Amino acid sequence: MKPIKPLAALLLAAALAAPLAAQPAQPFEKRQLVHQGDTLPYRILYPAHYDRSQQYPLVLFLHGAGERGNDNQSQLKHGATLFTDPRNRAAHPAIILFPQCPADGFWAPMERVDGQRIYPRRPKPTPSMQMVERLIRQYLKDPTVDHTRIYVIGISMGGMGTYDYICRHPRLFACAVPICGAVNEQRLRRARHLPIRIYHGSADPVVPVTYSRDAYIALKANGSTNVEYIEYPGVQHESWDNAFAEPDFLDWIFSQRK
Repeated sequence: MKPIKPLAALLLAAALAAPLAAQPAQPFEKRQLVHQGDTLPYRILYPAHYDRSQQYPLVLFLHGAGERGNDNQSQLKHGATLFTDPRNRAAHPAIILFPQCPADGFWAPMERVDGQRIYPRRPKPTPSMQMVERLIRQYLKDPTVDHTRIYVIGISMGGMGTYDYICRHPRLFACAVPICGAVNEQRLRRARHLPIRIYHGSADPVVPVTYSRDAYIALKANGSTNVEYIEYPGVQHESWDNAFAEPDFLDWIFSQRK
């Protein structure tokens, strides 16, 4: 075997390194919010061609219980690729927030009585939700955020957090998308004017589909004309996969404006 000449070795090393150097950086930036000893890890995605002279929608995505922790990574497991898809980024430039709930935390208040989940009628926000509210208040100070286009999406535990947030601050959002979530439906009167799309699988063994059915019925009973309910026959807990695959999933969200 002939020895490699110095110039050839340099060219070979550059060729091997090129594919690594060409790989794009992680689109979602890692950040954290610290307040009085509490830390909320979160990821943020800016538009591909971010221009500080423009305004953009702000999307809050609340993950499920399986993605809790403090690695500031797991919360991207579901939903993140919707927003990093180049076609979606081009069609819907927006600022996207993915906070991460701690391992022992919850987005929404919940009690267990005889093994059953109970969602209070007048709950106080959980510590994790309080941190999310601080995070949103922080970004609302950013002049590039369009206050008429604030959206919240949540799956499973995040769907519960979505309901909780819109019941507390219904006029903050332009629309909400709770997927396989749950709520005390008596709280929904305050959110009756908000455009809401609810998704759930009929065979969900984790969060019973009756929660979404009851939420829809309660909203309609309170006069909502902007609520839709999409149920997937035979689908179990991961109904977010079906929801994300809907052709107008993002189009509907980004078409909403206060």
